[in-house]
Amino acid sequence: MTESGDKKQLLHLVFGGELESLDDVQFRDLKDLDIVGIFPDYATALTAWKSKAQQTVDNAHMRYFIVHMHRLLDPQEKARGD
Repeated sequence: MTESGDKKQLLHLVFGGELESLDDVQFRDLKDLDIVGIFPDYATALTAWKSKAQQTVDNAHMRYFIVHMHRLLDPQEKARGD
């Protein structure tokens, strides 16, 4: 199933977890990662990221990330719009 229109899907994954330290991206427990979701564009992913980051602002070790999945699926594609 695809979205209608000429807009190409640029899939983005939003996920987060608690880091072991503030100096490195090493998660305390991979089983506890929070997979927020996969989004059709950067703007939607950014909205989800901001929401989750705001919810966890009191925990300095909790971090959320946006992964540009479309770049992993097609590394030759030029990044546009994100």
